[in-house]
Amino acid sequence: MNREKEIIKTSIVGIIGNILLVIAKIIIGIIASSISIIVDGINNLTDAISSIVTILGVKLSNKKPTKKHPYGYGRIEFLSSSIIGLIILFAGVMAIYESIKSLIDKEESNYSVYSLIILGIAIVIKLALGLYFRHKAKITNSDALKASSLDALFDALLSTSTLVAAIISYFAGLYLEGYVGILIGLFIIRSAFEVLKESVSKIIGEKQDSEFLNEITKSILEVDEVKGVYDLIINNYGVDRNIGSVHVEVRDDISAKEIQELERNIAYLCYIKFKTIMTVGIYASNVLTEDERVIKEKVLNVVSNFSEVIQSHGFYVNLNKKIISIDIIISYKTTNSDIVYANVKEALEKEFSDFDIHLVLDKDYGMIEGNE
Repeated sequence: MNREKEIIKTSIVGIIGNILLVIAKIIIGIIASSISIIVDGINNLTDAISSIVTILGVKLSNKKPTKKHPYGYGRIEFLSSSIIGLIILFAGVMAIYESIKSLIDKEESNYSVYSLIILGIAIVIKLALGLYFRHKAKITNSDALKASSLDALFDALLSTSTLVAAIISYFAGLYLEGYVGILIGLFIIRSAFEVLKESVSKIIGEKQDSEFLNEITKSILEVDEVKGVYDLIINNYGVDRNIGSVHVEVRDDISAKEIQELERNIAYLCYIKFKTIMTVGIYASNVLTEDERVIKEKVLNVVSNFSEVIQSHGFYVNLNKKIISIDIIISYKTTNSDIVYANVKEALEKEFSDFDIHLVLDKDYGMIEGNE
């Protein structure tokens, strides 16, 4: 599947569908003097613009890397999702403004049966577009299409509210247009904030999906000579564009040539299977002698007494230079990690008073359950 072509084709379908809805709703709205239908039509126009933004986003994101941007332009797709979110937000604010204005001016609607039928057809079309966008968003893993899907499904729901208000107005003569318009606006604004929250979070940089991290970790653990996987960091630069690093634990007596072969095997595995360029670092087990094994066990026991520490790794001891080094990860739930760090270091210095303790406070970038 050509992802770019699939997204563009889907967006073009959305543009055509929404423009037809815009024309139909605005004509009906003008004839029936219905502010909520006109607002609904304007919202469909913003949906068409959103699809155009999606096309531009996917085209720009596929530009080749340059010297200034060696990681490529994949994150432009996240930016295009944010732009769509702002467009949706603008539509929501305008919907509320026009609806309040209609209530102040006491405008009344004049529907026909044909108008109601066309509105019903428009709802079915919008629902179909929303489901179509959602299906294509899953296939292409496109945040922009996902945002358009969410917007379209909300529109279908809110257009249904408009139709209900129109039916009540037609049969009961009760004016609800302005109130329904305000309701539509509020739902649109809520949808906009959901889109913006997700896209901005990805632009800032969020932790990768746990299932994806699990798969990478478990696959690396299956490689011969790997005793443990730690410090997995994945930076995302667009769909299937990841750059990462990881530390693996190996036995103490492995040769430099064996280490190089191991690193190449892991890097190739991550590139082929997970579309990730991976840099591999090495931790030795540091259990070659009985003294090393005893010290390692004592260090791990001391650290395990602190419930805030969710993982320790990278143990190293140099008996001649009297150095002990270990990395710890403190839970994000801990209110003051600096105090915990100081307490752990103090406990280690007390236990190993004749050693220089190098305690490194690490971060949980991609730790999985079972690798703690």
